[in-house]
Amino acid sequence: MPQNEGSPHDGAPHEGFEEELGAVLRSTGEGFSVDGRRELVQGGLARGRRRVVRRRLAVTGGALALAAVGIGGVYGGSLLGPTGKATTTGVAAAPKPKAQNETGSVDPALRARQAQIPVKDIAAVIRANTPAGQWTFDDLDGKGQSALGIYDDGNGKAAVSVGLYRSAGGDGEAGAGQVECPSRVHVDYDRCTTGRLPGGDRLMVIQGYVYPDKREETKSWRAVLLTKDGFLIDASEYNAPAEKGAAISRENPPFTGTQLKALVASDDWRPLLKQLPKDPKSDAVQGAPQAPAEPAGDAVRTTLRSLLPKGLQVKDKGGDGEYGFLVVDDGKGESLVEINVQPNMSKVAGDLFGSGDVTVLPDGRRVKVTQETAEKGGSGVVSWTVDTITPEGFRVVVFTRNSGGYREAATRAEPALTVAQLKAIALSPKWRKLPTK
Repeated sequence: MPQNEGSPHDGAPHEGFEEELGAVLRSTGEGFSVDGRRELVQGGLARGRRRVVRRRLAVTGGALALAAVGIGGVYGGSLLGPTGKATTTGVAAAPKPKAQNETGSVDPALRARQAQIPVKDIAAVIRANTPAGQWTFDDLDGKGQSALGIYDDGNGKAAVSVGLYRSAGGDGEAGAGQVECPSRVHVDYDRCTTGRLPGGDRLMVIQGYVYPDKREETKSWRAVLLTKDGFLIDASEYNAPAEKGAAISRENPPFTGTQLKALVASDDWRPLLKQLPKDPKSDAVQGAPQAPAEPAGDAVRTTLRSLLPKGLQVKDKGGDGEYGFLVVDDGKGESLVEINVQPNMSKVAGDLFGSGDVTVLPDGRRVKVTQETAEKGGSGVVSWTVDTITPEGFRVVVFTRNSGGYREAATRAEPALTVAQLKAIALSPKWRKLPTK
């Protein structure tokens, strides 16, 4: 479906939305879901995709999601409620923040580094920039950097949330990937529009579903504004009084794309944004282990492309850091190919390579091959994985399926790449030479 297709809201197409955004419309293949699917967990791709999500917006189950709000309120995480407790706004199986304990509450060190904006102030801006209706907000006496409420205009109650964050990329240009439409390889939605506003801010509006494979269930619409000085204002709405576990109360969420845009673009947010921590990097938890250096930019994806057999045409692409994906076609049907390049994985080598079809090469590298019916997708979809690890714990795992995405039916009997070709890719010496951040 074209991404500039008319809005499905209440039968009123566009509502001037395209005109307000101008002609700067584009989409990318940089969105990823982390829904815990078996083949990704077993193939090791989930970790890389989660790390990408921490740096940018992702669509999970059709709802644009935050992965885990980082130390100091950096954008890229599970939406924290006013009291510091993790919520599930737009997140299906989102990774738990590292500072969270097993009970689900947030570590005091993390909570102390969150913004302490009065929730009533956030709620007041929401009220002032939305159509007339009855509002009920959670914890109006609390402090944080988000507000969660229920809106009722007489046509059915709807859950609405707004969160304020600093871009993980720093300024507006560096963080632009956080307001790019996701690839349909991993997610499905009705419409997504993105562009630059006259003042230099960037806006994305996406209309999808909490569960895109169950389109008769809860809809999730979201608008995200990235200011030119690196702040993010994220608003989401549903056609039910809760994202999950509540009956649908209306056909569509209450606000149109134009109204969502007006909400996140309001100048009323400026005084509140100034209350976010100014230097997130300085708020790192003391004594926390440093993450290993990961591949820079799209080096993994471009290297994967360089290792493809001849005769394959790339139809779609995406990823950064340690994760990359390509959709390829040899003229006989599309196949999705994904890869993770992960250093320092020795501690989990026993779990990953302790069973199954594992071969040990003369240099000590272990190679595991898995061929199985895909858990997600239509009839006849199969997934093949080649997982490799060196004695030092440097891991490269390549995954493919005989369809062009996770929610698509099989396009061919088998993937476009053979197991032998996957092995050649995973065992290439190029992976040890990737530039790192």
